[in-house]
Amino acid sequence: MKINSAVKLGTVATFAAVLLAACGSSSSSSSSSQSKDQTLNWMESSALPSMNISTATDVVSGETLNNTNEGLLRMGKNSKTHPGVAKSYTKSKDGKTYTFNLRKSNWSNGDPVTAQDFVYSWQRTVNPKTASQYAYLFAQVKNANAIMKSKKPVSSLGIKADGKYKVVVTLTKATNYFPALVANPTFYPQNKSVVQKYGKKYATTAATNVYNGPFKLTYWTGTSDNWTLSKNNKYWNAKNVKLKKINFKTQKDPQTALSQYQAGKLDATYLSGQQPKNYKNSKNYVVRQGASTFYIELNEKKDALLKNAKARKALSLAINRNQFVNKVLQDGSKVASGYVSSGLASYKGTDFATAAKTTDGTAYNLAKAKKLWKEALKETGKSSFNLTLTADDTAAGKNTTEFVQSQWSKLPGLKVTNSNLPFKTRLSRSENGQFDAVVSGWGADFADPISFLSLFTSDNSYNNGKWKSTSYDNDIDKANNQDANNESARWTDLVNAEKTLMNDQGIIPIYQQAKPQLVKSNVKGIIYFPTGANWDFSKAYMTK
Repeated sequence: MKINSAVKLGTVATFAAVLLAACGSSSSSSSSSQSKDQTLNWMESSALPSMNISTATDVVSGETLNNTNEGLLRMGKNSKTHPGVAKSYTKSKDGKTYTFNLRKSNWSNGDPVTAQDFVYSWQRTVNPKTASQYAYLFAQVKNANAIMKSKKPVSSLGIKADGKYKVVVTLTKATNYFPALVANPTFYPQNKSVVQKYGKKYATTAATNVYNGPFKLTYWTGTSDNWTLSKNNKYWNAKNVKLKKINFKTQKDPQTALSQYQAGKLDATYLSGQQPKNYKNSKNYVVRQGASTFYIELNEKKDALLKNAKARKALSLAINRNQFVNKVLQDGSKVASGYVSSGLASYKGTDFATAAKTTDGTAYNLAKAKKLWKEALKETGKSSFNLTLTADDTAAGKNTTEFVQSQWSKLPGLKVTNSNLPFKTRLSRSENGQFDAVVSGWGADFADPISFLSLFTSDNSYNNGKWKSTSYDNDIDKANNQDANNESARWTDLVNAEKTLMNDQGIIPIYQQAKPQLVKSNVKGIIYFPTGANWDFSKAYMTK
């Protein structure tokens, strides 16, 4: 998931779900402690763009879909999937066939939610005519890739309804994170009759849609800055949903949002600029660690020096990341330990980022950096080098280029020029190889290391710097194929791949992004996901 200022929706998987520290440690409470008014007023920094399950891509749409709809499984606390529309499921021994047994549940208009709703939705998303940006998440479903290339009919997708309440999914190969994928909004069901009834107007307003989740969208004009969710009494687990209403209020100006929070008009607000520093000692201050890493790609195709591993290592070692996150960002972001973010995935109690950490991958050692840089210049026949560092024109982008420029300028013979561009322009130039060094961001689409690591295989279109490693490619291939159904071997493959990427400094990771917030102490039970739709309000409630 490429990250911009609006932040794309990072879709799914074994989320490291975190119960809000400021919102209590339990979602249960006695009725006497609950407020009579179960209304939550929630801040968003951008308006709701879409409620179309097949085409929504941003995180605001994702969290709204996550709370108004439900897939075969839901993501919950403790990094676990739990029953959603599917009350249970089984997996074949070879890991290629999943059978989901559905409970009897209903859409908000009273229609039953059936297996066919999932078949229709998945087929609609992978249909090339739909132009879904997240259709690639279905890549492991049988025939999905051929369908997306218009080489096979949509009806051949590896999902079928076995009666009204059983869904059978066939994969091309074992995919151990598949249960987490189906908890993602892109895999939710859609009511065919409703889609056809509204046509092009489908999901463009609150009224042109139906919902099968804990809440239903009751106010949204399609262009309004504010929107409202109300409890969905047709939801199968409605008796355990405590909130009656959630008012989402778009506030792009951080200071105005903070004023509204202080005036009691908002129950939570995001912080930026100097605000995190001013409020970090507040009891209501919470930092949300996201599964997203910001890093620098170097264009190895454009210049021989950047293809030199010593030069890449020198540029990485010259950056004092601790100083950057603690003195410049000051928003709870932390130094990246590698490319794959910490807290994303673990095996036998060990976090992937810990298992794959290398000695120099994100270390600071200016003396060593200068030595390696001089050697790289000599090996490539240069006495000096001019480099343009490109990034977004956001505050964070400008902070990053200014800081890195100051760090890199300490290397002998290196002159750095900064170029901060609008996101779309920066992204286009990255994709077309029109850069020397570029600051990029990636947020996990699902909580498995492969969501990060697949980007830097030799043939991946997101590998803008064109770094190549045969051993890296082999390890990723083994993880995806030979060892796909062997958890231990697959873990080792991915750890080895990350170490190869870092030891050769294929990219230069800088920091893992965080979102600081203030949340009122009477808000309880909200669940935050570092990746994907971010928020689950189904167990939230307000105390007196």
